Amino acid sequence: MSQHNNILIKNRKALFDYELVETFTAGIVLTGTEIKSIRLGKASLVDTYCILINSELWVKNMNISEYFYGTYNNHDARRDRKLLLNRKELRKIGRMSETTGFTVIPTKMFINEKGLAKVVIAVAKGKKEYDKRQSLKEKDDRRDMDRAFKR
Repeated sequence: MSQHNNILIKNRKALFDYELVETFTAGIVLTGTEIKSIRLGKASLVDTYCILINSELWVKNMNISEYFYGTYNNHDARRDRKLLLNRKELRKIGRMSETTGFTVIPTKMFINEKGLAKVVIAVAKGKKEYDKRQSLKEKDDRRDMDRAFKR
């Protein structure tokens, strides 16, 4: 088994701020130093979003820190990166994201068993303030039930 399978970078705010409707797993176009930084766990999905441009899905504002041992060939930490999906998935995402209130956000990034970086994206609907409070209440209730069960 490869050592890279334990890399998992999550967007924790996504589940709190959005109600996930449908998820897709996409490949991501990276340069050499970017994949090295991801393997070291030096990436963040905070404040990232996806946008459809000319039938291609791009991830914006994703932070992959510069590789420490990189030279002048090092990458820009917040550049736009292309996501790889098939046409059917791209059309479906396009139709869903055109609907008012829906957006496309990356929820997690991982390295698969072949050593390739993958991004799980979700078509999501923004939660209202009272929905967020309800989510917190459910989380607290679940925690209380787990504590009572362990005693």
